[in-house]
Amino acid sequence: MTRRDVIRGAAALAAAKALAQPAPPFTLPALPYAASALEPYIDTQTMEIHHDKHHKAYVDNLNKALAAHPEFASRKLDQLLRDLPNVPESIRVAVRNNGGGHWNHSLFWQTLGKPKEGPSGKLAAVVERSFGSREAFEGKLQAAGLTVFGSGWVWVMPQGGGLAIETSPNQDTPIMSGREPLFGIDVWEHAYYLSAALHVLNWDFLSQRYSEMAG
Repeated sequence: MTRRDVIRGAAALAAAKALAQPAPPFTLPALPYAASALEPYIDTQTMEIHHDKHHKAYVDNLNKALAAHPEFASRKLDQLLRDLPNVPESIRVAVRNNGGGHWNHSLFWQTLGKPKEGPSGKLAAVVERSFGSREAFEGKLQAAGLTVFGSGWVWVMPQGGGLAIETSPNQDTPIMSGREPLFGIDVWEHAYYLSAALHVLNWDFLSQRYSEMAG
């Protein structure tokens, strides 16, 4: 047997082991646009770091935590987060932090896109009714986000036929209390990132999402 045969055999064995491994329950979703699509407001490197490293770390760490309790690995992410008190204590914090980070960012990437005209349909009407104007809405959203100490999120929540703004620390999400947000903005990089995200809100996606939520 030659050295080349040994190397080929080892490679084949490694490939076979990889195929035998069950697929992880959660995977990193691809960005719905190129990493450069949000320039000049959010640069390519920032997007690559935030998505390819930070979001990926949440997914990897969530899968690692669930590997210790495979009975929870078949659950959907929102089910896990809604039922945190019943997640084993040994992995509860990991599921909260990493599962929350995964859920939050999966929605966040869809929330962003190339600048559009603004909200339309039902969303345009509810923004006007709740805040008076799009500009006032964005101003209150930014002001709320700036109150977050350290890392966290600012959320836009359907509430009582209108819209409300609230915040959460770290990777906590309204899903944990059984409430569905319209969207949230990560206040990572704080003032800079929040302001940049407001310039590239995907109003087409948000208008469609609100219409579906409002029924």
